[in-house]
Amino acid sequence: MSQQRLPPDTGPEHAGALPEYAERVLDVAERIPPGRVMTYGDVAEWLEEGGPRQVGRVMALYGGAVPWWRVVRADGVLLPGHELRALGHYRAEGTPLKEASRAADGHLPRLEMKRARWDGSGHADGGGRAEGGGRAGGRGRGLPPSDVPPCDP
Repeated sequence: MSQQRLPPDTGPEHAGALPEYAERVLDVAERIPPGRVMTYGDVAEWLEEGGPRQVGRVMALYGGAVPWWRVVRADGVLLPGHELRALGHYRAEGTPLKEASRAADGHLPRLEMKRARWDGSGHADGGGRAEGGGRAGGRGRGLPPSDVPPCDP
């Protein structure tokens, strides 16, 4: 597996604290309304920093404390290895799904991206782009427990 590069604030000197970039990614994940999703690339674009792989890496390392199932692959495929957990969240939140045909492997639905995708506007927080700088003090997030699903951008 190739080394994925995160922005410079994620180096070893920041090992005891959540990196600023990770805080910003997690802030965006928390803003996504129930029943809606953003792709890894959407999050990076919204932040105007990094790319889908960097966002996926942050979600894999730190995403357990936020609604991880709302940051998804662009093709709408459910997170491999965690499909049933994610599907439970999607159904509970009313996220638009495309039901799989009987011929589909595992008969698992996909996200209906045209209807489920959120552009980051019109949220109760006021929408708009995330401001630089992360939260002061964070929210006590640390590494997720070992059963938190890794993300595959």
